[in-house]
Amino acid sequence: MSKMEISYRVLGIIGTNVYFLVNTETSELLLVDPADNAEYILEQCRLRNYIPRAILLTHGHFDHIFAVNDLKKEWPDVPVYAYIGERELMSDPLMNRSKAWSEPYTTTADIWVEDGQILELAGFTIKVIHTPGHTSGSCCYYFEEEKVLISGDTLFNESYGRTDLQTGSQSAIFRSIQEKLLVLPDDVKVFPGHMGATTIGHEKKYNPAVF
Repeated sequence: MSKMEISYRVLGIIGTNVYFLVNTETSELLLVDPADNAEYILEQCRLRNYIPRAILLTHGHFDHIFAVNDLKKEWPDVPVYAYIGERELMSDPLMNRSKAWSEPYTTTADIWVEDGQILELAGFTIKVIHTPGHTSGSCCYYFEEEKVLISGDTLFNESYGRTDLQTGSQSAIFRSIQEKLLVLPDDVKVFPGHMGATTIGHEKKYNPAVF
């Protein structure tokens, strides 16, 4: 039986899935893409006695990072992880789209990860998969033992992330999906940055990136 419990809240003005990945044996928490409303996120953690161990970012668009700085004030010892290719986008309010939607916002990671890197966090083993396309530094987090993929805005249920913003590329996202994600086992459950969950097997049949 998996020791991972997954829940999420839809936060922010674009409706981003903020994931709470909890080790049920230790109450350790991995928080994914804190989109907004740090106060609410902190309250949810306090109510459930979660022990935060890391913040994982799938990419640097504002609607996935808006609560990072406030969370870091409360959790100064909890590291933020992001793919090294997102450094520029996260530090530029034009590139990360915050200036277009709200006030300019920038943040940074404490730990920059690379493709294929293995992380050991909160009792889980996580593989970083670089998936350029939505942004050049987008990545997914693969929990092989739990058969879970956190796909950010790369792979959606029967869809994929937009590629018309800065550093985006439709050909790159198709390659990422076909060559890096859909080669995973069919029963891997996919948790995207927006909308509902899916599986690799379902996306092999119905995703428009497959041709």
